[in-house]
Amino acid sequence: MEQLAKKVISPEGELVILDHVNFTLAAGQSAAIVGASGAGKSTLLGLLAGLDVPSSGKVWLNGEDFFALDEDGRARLRGESMGFVFQSFQLLPSLTALENVMLPLELLESDVDAKKQAAQVLSRVGLAHRLHHYPKQLSGGEQQRVAIARAFVSEPKILLADEPTGNLDAKTGDQIIELLFKLNQEKQTTLILVTHDQSLAQRCQRRLIISDGRVSE
Repeated sequence: MEQLAKKVISPEGELVILDHVNFTLAAGQSAAIVGASGAGKSTLLGLLAGLDVPSSGKVWLNGEDFFALDEDGRARLRGESMGFVFQSFQLLPSLTALENVMLPLELLESDVDAKKQAAQVLSRVGLAHRLHHYPKQLSGGEQQRVAIARAFVSEPKILLADEPTGNLDAKTGDQIIELLFKLNQEKQTTLILVTHDQSLAQRCQRRLIISDGRVSE
């Protein structure tokens, strides 16, 4: 990220969320983004994924300027390189758990057997018995696990997660954390987490602390 800034106009005037942020992550590193509520953690994650557009500055991914691409170009690069775990799940209500997890592979037109791969990943997050249930038939914790399985399924080069264990009980949360770091270590997946969990943040190689729009370590 190079001189990245995000400002919005509020009734009180201009609100600076991120103020000329600079940092570099190497492939395969793990990093936790931490800070107080409202500090801009989720905004930063959304910019890293190209889901939001900065007021100024650049995000470089493998030497490519993310925001020099149009929306379709960013979607292509994101689909090829990234998995994203949203805090609000973002599951498609008309698709089953299995179909939601198959979707990234189908969009990539991958040669992988999407149904088999999706079923295996759902089994790894403890949902082998929920493949054919729709989101409304699942608890919040189960929906979170489907969202995590969907992010895992294409074995992305970069995995971004916004409070990945926020809706899970302690036991399930621990299992998901182990999966996250196993993917990071075995596949050299770059792992970037937004979290309030200090024990989770301490497991990451780097901690990026957001305060007053600035990022420090």
